[in-house]
Amino acid sequence: MNILLISPGSSVRHSGNRCTASQWADLLKTQGHEVLVCYDLPRTIPGGKFDLLIAMHGVKTHAMIREFRSHHPRGKILLALTGTDIYPDPSDLCLTSMEMADGLIVLQRKALEKIPPPLRSKATVVIQSAERQAERLPRSPDAFDVCVVGHFRDVKNPLLTAKASRLLPRESRLRLRQAGGMLDPAYEALVAQEQEENPRYRWIGELSVEGVGRLLAASDLMVLSSHHEGGARVVGESIVHGTPVLSSRIDGIIGLLGESYPGFFPDNDADALAEMLWKVESDPEFHGRLQQAADKLRDRFAPAAEKRSLEEAIAKMSDRVATPD
Repeated sequence: MNILLISPGSSVRHSGNRCTASQWADLLKTQGHEVLVCYDLPRTIPGGKFDLLIAMHGVKTHAMIREFRSHHPRGKILLALTGTDIYPDPSDLCLTSMEMADGLIVLQRKALEKIPPPLRSKATVVIQSAERQAERLPRSPDAFDVCVVGHFRDVKNPLLTAKASRLLPRESRLRLRQAGGMLDPAYEALVAQEQEENPRYRWIGELSVEGVGRLLAASDLMVLSSHHEGGARVVGESIVHGTPVLSSRIDGIIGLLGESYPGFFPDNDADALAEMLWKVESDPEFHGRLQQAADKLRDRFAPAAEKRSLEEAIAKMSDRVATPD
């Protein structure tokens, strides 16, 4: 099958959409498909004959979806819904994209609840996989290493963990390292101020996939503080590196980790996060329970599982995919 995969561009090198597009292209190629990837939205659909368009982001790729439908009337469209597509609620434009698509992909189970019931039969859950990039290092007895990984924009609530770190007891050994690019330049001054005032905090900039893996492998804990997530790939990256996760209690992460996962705190609650950070650091029994819960989920993020889910998403449409005009 000839596949065109389109992902929105980004001002950072390693955006979630770009990483997912690259990973899916590799998986699809192993299945024998020909894949052309556009990592930045093109002005128009590239020339050539395509059986299938995989469009990432129902709003940003809407014009491409319309154009593909016009140019390839017998080709099919598989729309991957991102966090801003569906949370807090899908826009009218995104709903139109969903209706036009022949198949839908969501990145965690609870995202299905945001798809209108008449369209849910078109949807497949594809959990983003991760591979270990580095071996875990011996833990330092002199520090409790916590990391935050994500680009700086409001929906990520990126400085909540830094705020919580200021509320910890004086005897805490917490050392916080934050990785990510500046999608919102307004955070540059805030990060500079945080580094100046908070001795526990250090920003280490944007990292490659390998760099993120090394950071996770060297950490005792990863914190995700987003207000909304479509299906954060860093959760899987953390778990396959043996590093448990604390996360705001939001549907996008509950859909990955399950309701009973013990590492949730209320969204945007620095006091609750500080309390949980201290509990993980100071209570070996709780830390062990959190580690065990994370370890049990490791197979959920295996590349083979993601490959099977992609195959399922395409198979749902296979009887309707024809050679394009």
